[in-house]
Amino acid sequence: MITLLFESLVESPLSFRMRPRKLDEIVGQQHIIGPKTALYKMIVNGHVPSILLYGEPGIGKTSIAKAIAGTVNMPFVSINATTAGKKDIENAVRQAEVEGSLILFVDEVHRFNKAQQDYLLPHVEKGLITLIGATTENPFHDVNPAIRSRCGQIKELQRISREDMMTLLLRALTDSTRGLGSLDIEIADEALEIITQSTNGDARSALNILEDVVIASKEVDVEKIIVPIKTVEECVENKGFSHDKKGDIYYSLLSCLQKSIRGSDVNAALHYLARLIEGGDLTSIIRRLIVIAYEDISLAAPEVAVRTVTACEAVERLGLPEARIPLANVVVDQCLSPKTNSAYKALDMALEDVRKGYTGEIPLHLRDAHYKGAKTMGHGIGYKYPHDYPNGWVHQQYLPDELKDKEYFQPKQSGQEKQYAKVYERLKDLFDGK
Repeated sequence: MITLLFESLVESPLSFRMRPRKLDEIVGQQHIIGPKTALYKMIVNGHVPSILLYGEPGIGKTSIAKAIAGTVNMPFVSINATTAGKKDIENAVRQAEVEGSLILFVDEVHRFNKAQQDYLLPHVEKGLITLIGATTENPFHDVNPAIRSRCGQIKELQRISREDMMTLLLRALTDSTRGLGSLDIEIADEALEIITQSTNGDARSALNILEDVVIASKEVDVEKIIVPIKTVEECVENKGFSHDKKGDIYYSLLSCLQKSIRGSDVNAALHYLARLIEGGDLTSIIRRLIVIAYEDISLAAPEVAVRTVTACEAVERLGLPEARIPLANVVVDQCLSPKTNSAYKALDMALEDVRKGYTGEIPLHLRDAHYKGAKTMGHGIGYKYPHDYPNGWVHQQYLPDELKDKEYFQPKQSGQEKQYAKVYERLKDLFDGK
């Protein structure tokens, strides 16, 4: 009897069976759909706006859409933009006309083609169809603006916290209708913690692993299912981390690495480096570290750029896993080095002037004089060659007249830049005749 019951439960995945039917059953994502949010209040009052849900796989986009439909008791149609054609949308529109309205959930909505979009959007505007789109990509980068403009709500979902994940797993273990509650299961808190930690906020993976470990732990003709820790460890192996190298999270990780180094937080920088290494794209890591050496450390410790380039060359030669060793060295070196951005900021100010047309005429004495006839045009006449003077410096104007008093470079008192600042101030004094 227990075997038949067990087999009936696993006909569909646990993650599918445990999807929330109404808003109040949603675990996590309280920042966008919790009882105190405007979106929750709109929905319980019967108004469902078109929404874009953005976030990593497995954190509840489809579940939220279905819970919304269940809460307002509206017809619900789900399609995937990568496989659905115009006919699928036509069928949804016809059903909406019969039903009066419906919620159309479009997974991978960033893949919508023009034909699908052009047919659907007028019906969204009329209110016949409420569109809930889901995407793993940043909607401001990858979703067509026409779709974005019809969705009054754009919500970014977050990974489910460990506490919420534990709540979800316990709910699945005790729910006798949709979950595993009709089975006699003995599973330690330590086992649930391993599942929670290994799935990194992915609820779908966590529930599917829970089901896997329960099935793997069942002994023939034994009603009580005792889940060994070793079985859990085997089932979660290699589930710890993954990300799309071209996805929005990947670029956010690169940004986090740079900002942690800029903020001199060694532990945070090593954390984000580890996540990027697991992503496997050494080329992007190398490029970002070289940029950091010149953008954030720069004149404060110019020798760091030399060490960074040397380390990055070693990374390219070694490859993973050994490449992690020079990467660790250079990240710690960069974190604990003095920081400045005065050099490139000065250039950015100069570029802004140039782009606005603030250029002026190049002084005649600086113009190229290495051709016949240059002197007749006054080019190069009066130029003073600094090497002919004591200390290699001589007073003369280099900027155009219109910009002769312009100062772009504002040195900071950071690391070796202090020495550059002293030289810069002394040269200004000399130029001013002090």
